[in-house]
Amino acid sequence: MDGDEMTAEHPAAETDSATYAVDVIDIAIIGGGPAGLAAGLYGARGAVKTVVFERAMPGGQIITTDWVENYPAFPQGVNGAELGQLMADQSQAQGAEVEMFTEITGITRKGSGLFELRSDAGTWLARTVIVATGSVPRKLGIPGEAEYTGRGVSWCATCDAGFYREKTVAVIGGGDSAIEEALYLTKFASKVYIVHRRDELRATKIIQDRAKANEKIEFVFSRVPKEVQGNGSKVTGVLLGSTIGKDDRMLPVDGIFEFVGVDPMTEIAKNLTPLTKTGYIETTQDGVTTVPGLFSAGDVTDIALKQVVTAAAKGASAAFAALHYLENME
Repeated sequence: MDGDEMTAEHPAAETDSATYAVDVIDIAIIGGGPAGLAAGLYGARGAVKTVVFERAMPGGQIITTDWVENYPAFPQGVNGAELGQLMADQSQAQGAEVEMFTEITGITRKGSGLFELRSDAGTWLARTVIVATGSVPRKLGIPGEAEYTGRGVSWCATCDAGFYREKTVAVIGGGDSAIEEALYLTKFASKVYIVHRRDELRATKIIQDRAKANEKIEFVFSRVPKEVQGNGSKVTGVLLGSTIGKDDRMLPVDGIFEFVGVDPMTEIAKNLTPLTKTGYIETTQDGVTTVPGLFSAGDVTDIALKQVVTAAAKGASAAFAALHYLENME
């Protein structure tokens, strides 16, 4: 929004040559996953105007996770979407505003030191910004993958498992996410192949043991997908290459679920602050970037352990740093 849209309901904030019909946000948080919602909770408890902008539903990637077993205070586990909503409810109860379905598409640092946040829904000004945009599942980049996305190629078992009742699917990957999603798929599919480029899994042992004990799961080691094949309307199989010099193998499947890592969503910040060699936002342990007033937390930063609990902890640290910055501004 610009100066032509000013109303008497909100005091205007003057900065540079623009006039905005909004209150200045003290802590603007981009991303409503565990890091962003924890930052919202701590920011609001610091008695400053705190707004969390989330482009979809609160919770980030955890809303696609059927069951979270390693988050404290839930000894029996908790549904991912439920945990995300609980985090959002708690942040709001403490005074944070959570703007769902609002995607921030650009950030500019104005000459006054304030940040301008832009979206299709409007424009906001903020004294500090915490980027907690998280990451997205990495694609394989092989022939047929794009063509059959949504027609047999998926990155979310919780979203799409129901389409594969009594069918055969392949899960690509060997980490925790891959094995957990494979286990979830066994509730629907009649057969689940786990395809991994190494000769052993990387997942934690307790998850590995569950998968090895599941009669519906078969492991395909030392193999990598080379091509997704289909009949023009749906997936019919995946061509697998060998990492140990064997011949290619065609694996007939009805669906392919990829869990081979994630890529940080840094597009919004890449022109503001340096990124690491692997593309993550460069920060201190407390989420401080090289730009005064700009902070970052969660999976968009290069933390070794990318879990709900670590994302929430980093969100709290970034909010604490932002509050300290605001105090120094005063």
